[in-house]
Amino acid sequence: MTKPDTDMLETLFQDARATPPALPDGLMDRIMADALAQQPASGARGWRAIWRAIGGAPAFGGLVTATAVGFWIGVAPPSNLPDIAAQIITGASFATLDDGSAPELTAFGWDIEEG
Repeated sequence: MTKPDTDMLETLFQDARATPPALPDGLMDRIMADALAQQPASGARGWRAIWRAIGGAPAFGGLVTATAVGFWIGVAPPSNLPDIAAQIITGASFATLDDGSAPELTAFGWDIEEG
């Protein structure tokens, strides 16, 4: 898209925002009533309400898997990731470069592999 096309498109958007379409009388009330009628009745309380809010067994399985993988990567990272957990626990600092400055920790150290 060129600049004149963008300006023309923006002009059209401004015109559309200036004159929003009018809804017929009572349409929004009927839409909200239909939406409330489609929602399931929530008679569950306590853990069942939380279980349903999460999404049931499939969603809970995904949360457990993501938690386990995150913990695993945090405790025993692959060889190309810096071991931040060990540095926090032991209080070790990053190695310094020849000029005495600390290396930047960007993109989990993958920038070092690029050469």
